[in-house]
Amino acid sequence: MENAVNNPSKNKSPDYERSFSRPIIKTGRWTLLIAVPLSFLPAIYLYFKYGAIPPLGNILTGWFLIASIYGSYYVIEPVSFFPVLGVSGTYMSFLAGNIGNMRLPCAAVAQEALKVEPGSHKAELVATLGIAGSIITNLIVVTIAAVAGNQLFSYFPPAVVDAFAFVLPGIFGSMFAMFALKHPRYGAFALSLVLIMLGIIKVLPVYVVIPVSVFSTIAFAVTGYKMKNKKA
Repeated sequence: MENAVNNPSKNKSPDYERSFSRPIIKTGRWTLLIAVPLSFLPAIYLYFKYGAIPPLGNILTGWFLIASIYGSYYVIEPVSFFPVLGVSGTYMSFLAGNIGNMRLPCAAVAQEALKVEPGSHKAELVATLGIAGSIITNLIVVTIAAVAGNQLFSYFPPAVVDAFAFVLPGIFGSMFAMFALKHPRYGAFALSLVLIMLGIIKVLPVYVVIPVSVFSTIAFAVTGYKMKNKKA
């Protein structure tokens, strides 16, 4: 396994697959499957404790509303995040949540700090460590925020509280800048496409803009890579 990690080009190493990838996939499957029924525990508790349950029609209506808004992310996020997260990072991130605003940036920054080759075994291991650290930190911070968050916010001036609304756009902007600097042509294409859809067409909903931007940029990058190899 050590040789596979030290040589990023060996992305099909049997040792790496046997000692790392396969156990991760096996563990990741059953942990995520267990998390699904556990997600219903609050609703089950409310039903058995207080007899509170909405009508079936309301449940289905709420589900369809959520699915119509976030259904596209079911395909977009695994495809667009996987190159950075890797196999283990994908399982960990989708179990822990906060992928775009925490897990992905932590993985990308860790890889950037150690200058590892994107998509390599070493990059996946670095992303795994970065995500694990973010989960531990997140648990500590969330616990503190849950206990004393409201009290702390009461001491902040309104300008500081309002500034938190810009945290998520700031994270995504920095992520885009970091990757766009590595591949300016792809970054310019993605930004131009989004500006056209939002600034000129304007009527497209978010669940259309995001998948069109992601998959069009992927197609543009793949096409450019193939043309570059043909010329070489």
